[in-house]
Amino acid sequence: MQGFTIWLTGLSGAGKTTIGQAVARELQFQSYRVTTLDGDVMRQTLCRDLGFSRSDRQENIRRIGSLARTLTSQGEIVVVCAISPYRLQRDAMRHWIKDFIEVYVNAPLVVCEKRDVKGLYKKVRSGEIKNFTGIDETYEAPIHPEVECQTDCETLEKSVTKVLAKVKELGYC
Repeated sequence: MQGFTIWLTGLSGAGKTTIGQAVARELQFQSYRVTTLDGDVMRQTLCRDLGFSRSDRQENIRRIGSLARTLTSQGEIVVVCAISPYRLQRDAMRHWIKDFIEVYVNAPLVVCEKRDVKGLYKKVRSGEIKNFTGIDETYEAPIHPEVECQTDCETLEKSVTKVLAKVKELGYC
């Protein structure tokens, strides 16, 4: 089995983790080995020493990418769910990992704010949090992702189906 990485990128609250977990479950159901690397979990473990400066954000993605690359090279399917705000760095991960599918989890900022399951946007708007991606820190949307999931107007099932169809089309499964 050839390993590959599915890299989900988008704003906080766009639906990266929800889609990523559903894709991982379906692949596991099909008897594939899958590891999910969630940005929030990674920040609590492997990257807990990092803040939210530009250089810390880049280091966070470098570490996640390094782990994804290692697992991918060992034949694992890796599902990364991380904001990954910088296009140049995502492109670097694509070249570094090689077998890489970029999924843009696209939802308008207003929709992400309404979802706000973590309460982060409220904290940003009240001034408790600074340098928040999509508000006062840059998010560079992908230009040519392999898949775009528009979570404000499509169901979870449709998004998952699109990702899995691309995986099959590219010959990974």
